[in-house]
Amino acid sequence: MNIITLKEEQYIEAMHLSEYAFQYKVTEERIPQLIERMKKHQILYGILNDQKVAAKLHLLPHYVYLQGEKWKMGGIAGVATYPEYRRNGYVKALLSHSLEAMKSKGMTLSMLHPFDVAFYRKYGWELFSNRLTTTLKKSDLKRKREVSGKIKRWTPEGEHPDLSAIYERYASQFSGMLVRDAAWWKSVVIDKQVAVYYDQSGSAKGFMLYVIKDSKMIIEEIIPLNAEARVGLWNFICQHDSMVEEVKMITHEQEPLFFSLDEPRVESDVKPYFMVRIVDMEAFIRKFSFKVESLNKPLRVSVTDSFAQWNNKTFVFSNQGIKETEEDADIHISTQHLATICFGYKRPAELVEAGLIEGTVPAVEELEKLIPYTQPFFYDFF
Repeated sequence: MNIITLKEEQYIEAMHLSEYAFQYKVTEERIPQLIERMKKHQILYGILNDQKVAAKLHLLPHYVYLQGEKWKMGGIAGVATYPEYRRNGYVKALLSHSLEAMKSKGMTLSMLHPFDVAFYRKYGWELFSNRLTTTLKKSDLKRKREVSGKIKRWTPEGEHPDLSAIYERYASQFSGMLVRDAAWWKSVVIDKQVAVYYDQSGSAKGFMLYVIKDSKMIIEEIIPLNAEARVGLWNFICQHDSMVEEVKMITHEQEPLFFSLDEPRVESDVKPYFMVRIVDMEAFIRKFSFKVESLNKPLRVSVTDSFAQWNNKTFVFSNQGIKETEEDADIHISTQHLATICFGYKRPAELVEAGLIEGTVPAVEELEKLIPYTQPFFYDFF
């Protein structure tokens, strides 16, 4: 099966395949913009049939935050095949090819938004983040105490230094948040209103991105850096009580705002969102900060990966560090389940109870010590 890197003259074909597979229509005005985005920020892999694009995959080179550091990540998007070519192994071949490409490019991690979780689990991706969608009625919009700062509102066309600074401080606290460059910011803020909270000294301490349509306010991002900014942004939302009947807000599932409401029993929906994969296990083990100093004795962990054979390795973790070994393992875990515990989505004991990690009780206790606690989150989409 011959997989090629699509050329610019084939991008229109790839776009038509996306339109067919995902059932949407690109307007004539947007075509040049999307072509330019593919040229500058994406790598397209495809499989041809009769010299036409039959299947394709978009690879998006990005960085994400993990343990406060920036990690190279390959985003997978736009995976599609025309129905007459399905069940020929095209997508499997494209995913395999993209993993090899990501490894060669030094992308330790990969992320995607699944159309079907079970499908991508077969190829080593696993859930790592949830999103909370909260629906508030007009009667819930009750202002809190007054704060000393103020809100500034505008409609930006791209990256803004205040937004970038707030976002970076917020995002670096979580596992998996996207590192946004200027081009990505442009796609994030397009067609949205922006409200920024500035404290009394004039420092930007929080922002929200939102749209208002048909008496509904949809807050796609709300990022406060402290309690004052959180109250300031909430009071700004409440100022719309004469304009809207409903407010829908997307946040981290542990956002403390809702607990502080007069009536916290609002309609809330938590759903799994994005998936992550370790592309290069050796590079991941080398960079990730495991708590080896907390171990009472060496712990041997066997990692298995049925789709990327280079990740099948056994490591011994001890106070002296980490190294590969051929000794019998105390813990047996897949690449995808190691990823989900390292990103903080699940703890080892939870996966043991689900039958997804094998090991003795003492070994699992040591694994619990080895994995630091962290909070995963992901706001973006691709």
